[in-house]
Amino acid sequence: MDRFRAPSPGVVVLLYHRVGGRSSSEVDLDAAVFAEQMAFLADSTDVVRLERALEVLASPPVTAPRRPAVVVTFDDGTDDFVDVAVPILLQQRVPVTLYLATAFVDEGRAFSGGGRPASWSGLSDACATGLVDIGSHTHRHRLLDRLPSVELADELDRSIELIGERLGRTAADFAYPKAVFGSRAADAAVRQRFRSAAVAGTRANVAGRTDVYRLARSPVQVADAMTFFRRKVSGGMSLEDTMRRAANRVRYSGTRS
Repeated sequence: MDRFRAPSPGVVVLLYHRVGGRSSSEVDLDAAVFAEQMAFLADSTDVVRLERALEVLASPPVTAPRRPAVVVTFDDGTDDFVDVAVPILLQQRVPVTLYLATAFVDEGRAFSGGGRPASWSGLSDACATGLVDIGSHTHRHRLLDRLPSVELADELDRSIELIGERLGRTAADFAYPKAVFGSRAADAAVRQRFRSAAVAGTRANVAGRTDVYRLARSPVQVADAMTFFRRKVSGGMSLEDTMRRAANRVRYSGTRS
């Protein structure tokens, strides 16, 4: 459907959750597919750290670059990120930002869908590669559009504290759970604590025209394979994403995390 909504040039932020095909989840990619995707990015795009992407987005718009600029991100912090994804990222020298939901790692509690949490030691080893940056995905993976204001500070601050204590890292960036934008109070709290925040939106982020507290991320799913993956890397499939998000508003209407 990109012919009806043409992609704009800019920085594409890709969103992954799990790698290894251990479950039937639509976001649990086969390791071989993920490896093929990372090889494609390394060969055909400029893969940059999120920090560099934010610098680009703060600059005035420029003509379309010769190669797409791409940021790779992961949500949650399941053990397959450390065991499966990081070795592939290392092989291709692809940097990544992991938005970590700290309660699951700290308490050894399984994620939705049976995903096992990574360990602090495993995450520390991943950070030691020099390719992994850590951001916050809240503490308990609570949806901030329906969280009482009195609980907001703890949900954000506890994640920042644990990332600093356990990994020696500053959680400079934030991703809203399930990519659902928060309330006005949540937006203000996030802007006070972080330099950027990621939400939904399968499209490129355009320099000079992007609110970095509403960074669009393109979710990568099993059904994408390589055909749709290439379209997402080029900033396409925006219309399809609008339809998916409308369905998700109904899907998550009764949940808090």
